[in-house]
Amino acid sequence: MLDLRLTRAARPAVQLRRLLVAAASAGTGFLLLSCLGYALKRPEAAGSAALRLAWCVVPVAATVYLALAVARTDPGTRPRPGLSAIGLGPARLMAVSALVTALSTTLGSLIALSLFLHLRGDLTGLPFDGAGASFLAAGKSLPLAATLTLLAVVPVVATVAVALALRPSDPRPVVRPQRRYLPFVRQAGGPAVGGRAAGGPAAGGRTGEVEAAGGGGAAGKGTPAAAAPAGVIDPRFTSPSLTDKPDDEGAGDTPAGLPWAVALVAAGLTAQAYAGRKPPTPAFTFTTVPTGAGLFLLGWLLTAVGLVLAAPGLTHLCGRLLQCARPGALRLLAGRGLMAEATRIGRPLGILCAVTAAGYAVTTLYDSPGRPFGPLSALGALVVAGCAFATLLTVAVETRQGRAETTDALLRLGAPATVLRGAAALRAFALLAFFAPLTLAIAALAAFPLTR
Repeated sequence: MLDLRLTRAARPAVQLRRLLVAAASAGTGFLLLSCLGYALKRPEAAGSAALRLAWCVVPVAATVYLALAVARTDPGTRPRPGLSAIGLGPARLMAVSALVTALSTTLGSLIALSLFLHLRGDLTGLPFDGAGASFLAAGKSLPLAATLTLLAVVPVVATVAVALALRPSDPRPVVRPQRRYLPFVRQAGGPAVGGRAAGGPAAGGRTGEVEAAGGGGAAGKGTPAAAAPAGVIDPRFTSPSLTDKPDDEGAGDTPAGLPWAVALVAAGLTAQAYAGRKPPTPAFTFTTVPTGAGLFLLGWLLTAVGLVLAAPGLTHLCGRLLQCARPGALRLLAGRGLMAEATRIGRPLGILCAVTAAGYAVTTLYDSPGRPFGPLSALGALVVAGCAFATLLTVAVETRQGRAETTDALLRLGAPATVLRGAAALRAFALLAFFAPLTLAIAALAAFPLTR
């Protein structure tokens, strides 16, 4: 009952994000059911039906990513002090998040089924003068097992992803063995330089005398401390731990993977340019992939993955550029915020850039009278683009929640609220000014082989 009250008592903004997940699940479920209707209407075109179903992987992934971002920002399922005493520990809250995700996505799947049956004419007759009968298999009975399987794809995958991402972890840090920089020093009080035992007969007379004088109890004045137990490394020869760093270091570390991401983008554009030397025949569409179009798809995939991997590093670079050339308090605050949140903001921003570039390429591909942009293609593009944009906004809300303590501290110190709002606007403008030309340039290069 308490779990239900936590779910129902959420603020309107949280409920709106859950409704967005339900809407995305409804659109994806309708696309999956449309593939089933196409297969029932044209049983001889099994390859084209399988290709349509394979394209649905993209909206399914976008919907699951949106559901995961919404679950992360849900304040009702966030661990707080005192909840464990009443049985709402991290594991229980993770289960509540997975349950809320399952309910939202299941609601979307039910909406998709109702709309699909309505357009088929199974409820109140064929609407729109039977316009949807050509791809919804009107008049044919739907196989129950296939329908339920397709409708369960999004809820099951989204619930499992949320449960795995929000599973409780051990808060204690993992103790790893320290690295030895001097191989001839193994441990404190252990073998010394040259392999001679410390305090042994071959170690020199004075060391042995000191150990003999200090043996049998407390050491005398000036006697060195007792040898460390076996297996303990001398801290003088170990690298400093991450906890020894000052608080202001490490927050703006450059995200790894930027060189590999640039290499992936270059490889993808090269593959598309190489495949564009000879246009594939027949023409490439969503339902017809010619034999020579495999290199096109590989190039698009490499370019998209490269953009997603490069976005955190480029976001960090934007933060550094904001702080160059004698910055003031506003630019310093905006730049440090971008550097600290580069990984969290960069990934959904890279996905949005990849979706934008792919949308530009698809628009170029379908920019001809012979290949119109159909309703199902438009629905798929709307679902993917809407999920990418909504995920970016959701992650921005999560970032704002993570900076709540810092914002409160700045307000208590007397910082004007206009400065904080100006820093947020400056971050948004810097990201837009940096990523918009980059995305358009990559989109134009990716679509150039299709226009030849």
